Amino acid sequence: MSKSKKEVLWLIKLQVPVGKANPAPPIGPALGQKGLNIMEFCKQFNAMKFDYEPSTPIPVTITAYKDKSFTFITKSPPVSYLIMKEIGLAKGSSAPGKDVAGKINMAQIKNVAKKKMVDMNASDIEACIKMVAGSALSMGLEVVEN
Repeated sequence: MSKSKKEVLWLIKLQVPVGKANPAPPIGPALGQKGLNIMEFCKQFNAMKFDYEPSTPIPVTITAYKDKSFTFITKSPPVSYLIMKEIGLAKGSSAPGKDVAGKINMAQIKNVAKKKMVDMNASDIEACIKMVAGSALSMGLEVVEN
C-alpha cells in the first residue's frame, strides 16, 4: 500500500446558502476549531455554480485531512425546502398530524422526487416518491391524488 493517501481526521456536515458562504457561524466555528482555512472554503463554495436561487440551503460534507487540507461535496437542497418551494409554503405545521399546513398533490411530489433522486437512498423513482410523501406528511401537509 502506498502512503500517498491522506489521513482523514474529520467529516463536517453543514448547510450553506448558495453564494453566501462567509466566516460567520456556522461555517467559521465549525472549520476554525478543526484548524481549516475558513476563507478558502468560502471562496471555493461561492465560486461554484448552482441551478438554485441565491440563499437556497445546500448540504455540504467537508472532509478534513491531517495536513489541514480539505475537500467537500455538495448535495441538492433538503426535501423539506424543495417541498416548500414547490407549493409556495412559508413553513410547515408546528403540530403535524393535528394541524394541516397545506396540500400537495402527487405530481408535485413526483417533481420534488425527480430533483432529489440523486441524493436519496432509493433504488427507483417510486421509492423516492414514497420518501418525499413521508416528508410532506411530517411537515403537516395533506397529500392529495390530484
